[in-house]
Amino acid sequence: MERAAWLNRDKQVVWHPFTQMLTADEPLLIERAEGALLFDADGITFIDANSSWWVNVHGHGHPHIGKAIADQFTQLDHVIFAGVTHKQAIRLAERVVTILPKQFSKVFFSDDGSTAVEVALKMVFQFWYNQGKTKKRIVALEGGYHGDTFGAMAIGQRGYFNEPFEHFFFDVDFLPFPDKTHETEALAKAQALFETGEVAGIIVEPLVQGSAGMRIYSAEWLDQLIALAHKHDVLVIFDEIMTGWGRTGRLFAMDHCENKPDVVCLSKGLTGGTLPLGLTVATEEIYEAFLHPEKTKALLHGHSYTGNALICAAANASLDIFEQDETWANIERIETAHHHFLKELVQLPNVIDAAVCGTILRFEIQTGEGNTYFSDIRDKAYRYFLENGCLIRPLGNVVFVNPPYCITETELRKVYDVLLGFLKTC
Repeated sequence: MERAAWLNRDKQVVWHPFTQMLTADEPLLIERAEGALLFDADGITFIDANSSWWVNVHGHGHPHIGKAIADQFTQLDHVIFAGVTHKQAIRLAERVVTILPKQFSKVFFSDDGSTAVEVALKMVFQFWYNQGKTKKRIVALEGGYHGDTFGAMAIGQRGYFNEPFEHFFFDVDFLPFPDKTHETEALAKAQALFETGEVAGIIVEPLVQGSAGMRIYSAEWLDQLIALAHKHDVLVIFDEIMTGWGRTGRLFAMDHCENKPDVVCLSKGLTGGTLPLGLTVATEEIYEAFLHPEKTKALLHGHSYTGNALICAAANASLDIFEQDETWANIERIETAHHHFLKELVQLPNVIDAAVCGTILRFEIQTGEGNTYFSDIRDKAYRYFLENGCLIRPLGNVVFVNPPYCITETELRKVYDVLLGFLKTC
């Protein structure tokens, strides 16, 4: 009765994200979480196989992060970040520029992934504006997802979620997604665009497009794209919001590339999934373009919670955990398990385009619809997974596993078995 009462209260006042509220099933009422597990109001256990939208990289309730937040609260919770600083923010910025490639030197704090992307776009456009250069075009990859604020939507996949708002978007030049059959075409189009001299920057999700269905492309192609962009004075933005923090098997997706971007956007696993934080990290060259006696040449952007001390403490604690050998042993263990399971998956007649990148396992269920977010099989799969103790949110007919790094071998095998069980019903 208590559970039903709470869900009724939810229905009266809560509007859930990415949900058609008219037809949606009742949400789970989660009361507790620990490690890779979620516990609902009836005591039922679910394996959080997608890390709660890919953020809880270390699992839920990590004691080191919890202690850092509690300790920080007794000292400083929040303070305006314009004209003020504090030790947690300084320490975090120092650590981030140390673990990124050497050309990165300045960290701008914001609230989440979408705002980190908005800041990156403003940096790139104003970089050229401050120098009196007319470079106003931006290039992105087809199928991209960079967030749900207006600038982030403009550079993402058109249609789908964003059709009601497209008349507000600025113009964007899109390259074909560089799968093996389109790599040459995508580079040729990029070169033609860059040669106009009008392109300010290009933004990509490096190696893996998340919401497009965990679509994977090669680091070698990305290296060529970066080199081509830099040859034509085009700034490169990496949206590492999902791909960062070990998801591709290395700390950042850019670590798979020889050439590096000029700006990187970070969020999600940055705080271990505890509190929202976005970082936009730029090179010294970009930073210096904003130094001028005229105040209007500054980056005039900010948020009420910019540089929040509690959140910075959580992020510093998360970085502590990334410095532990156990974390990287777990990442390697998950990747190895995925590759073994991949051999089972590819034997099934209704599985296509199965692949692994780091801790990400993805495959498409062949339905005759192609890769589509609105496939009817999504709801059927989601319900089956819940009924069998796994929280996995398919992207249409694309199913993926992106678990917390603390997931046990037993828990991971259960996830695999549940996936196989569903595929046998299709």
